[in-house]
Amino acid sequence: MISWAPQIGLAMFVVMILLMALRVPITVAMFIPGLVGYWLMTDSNTTLNFLKGSAVARLTVYELSVIPLFLLMGQFATQGGLSRDLFKAAAALVGHVRGGLAMASVLSAGAFGAVCGSSVATSATITQVAYPEMRRHGYKGRLSTASLAAGGTLGILIPPSVPLVVYAILTEQNIAKLFAAALIPGILAMTGYLLVIFLYARARPDMAPLSPSLPWPEKWSALIAIWPIVGVFLIVFGGIYGGVFSPTEGAGVGAVLTMLLGFVKKELKLSGMQAALLSTAETTAMVFLIFLGADMMNATLALTEMPKMVAAWVSGLPVSPLGIVTAVLILYILLGCVMDELSMLLLTIPVIFPAIMGLDLWGLNAEGKAICVPGLVNKSLATVSTFTPRGLARRIAGLATRLR
Repeated sequence: MISWAPQIGLAMFVVMILLMALRVPITVAMFIPGLVGYWLMTDSNTTLNFLKGSAVARLTVYELSVIPLFLLMGQFATQGGLSRDLFKAAAALVGHVRGGLAMASVLSAGAFGAVCGSSVATSATITQVAYPEMRRHGYKGRLSTASLAAGGTLGILIPPSVPLVVYAILTEQNIAKLFAAALIPGILAMTGYLLVIFLYARARPDMAPLSPSLPWPEKWSALIAIWPIVGVFLIVFGGIYGGVFSPTEGAGVGAVLTMLLGFVKKELKLSGMQAALLSTAETTAMVFLIFLGADMMNATLALTEMPKMVAAWVSGLPVSPLGIVTAVLILYILLGCVMDELSMLLLTIPVIFPAIMGLDLWGLNAEGKAICVPGLVNKSLATVSTFTPRGLARRIAGLATRLR
């Protein structure tokens, strides 16, 4: 390692942050500093050889095919009208309670997140169904948009979660175990959102007028309509956890079943198929471009040996392991002000993961630390999605304005 390698690594981070502040796309903001740093650390021929092989090596990873398949599953669910059925069922159960429609938006967001894996897609889809209904019943915009933004964060907590898939691939962990570990935090988060809405609606009844209770035949009809969706979830994740098929195969099965369900309901048309495929292709292309930018940055960081130095420095700090984990979560909240969750994971995992693995966390073994910590990080990212300037709240507010 050359003597000024750490300075190169630090300069790369500074340049990356400056580029992001100038609103340069995150892929370019990571790729350019990484490329220049790699060239300074090696030579032009080595850099060209790396560029020649890195894209092929990344794009031919079989496990990454789970990402477009889960995204396609979510798009078919959106185009097939499944989000509307989920909201109707949730509203039938709790709509008559004060704040019930806001609770229904959170419940439907959690259920839709179980077939989607994206917070942005979950929020945008549920908002188009739930926001007009809440406004029609006299709900104030503040409560409506806040509930939808908070509920949308469940898309990266409740499996399938694209950030968890990315994390599993980068750290060579079991995707099914990560999904299982994230399920309970997701349910706890959803329960917490419901409790806050209930208490707030009681304290501010003007924000959420009471809605009439539906007769039981209508409630049963709404609940029966979502059983096919529940069946898809049970088949996909029951098959994954039961060892019947791998996560990638499960994502493929889920995409096909969701598509067939949309056809059976006569909601998924040819135009909807085209829209689903196009949206999946666009999102997948964005994800893989971020991968390529992060690969360039991470390869240079490996040359500077910054991950090892950071891990050694963290291990030697006179701070408890819990304090270090708390500091990592605070770091993610701060980074969330300028970066999206996927970019944060791709950029920080090569540095943060070795440091966390070197800690003694309540006697956990290596797999336990690798699986439990992402649950905390994903929860932190969900909080970031709600409250930071780059988060979902601004997107929900803009979409709500268009729906008025």
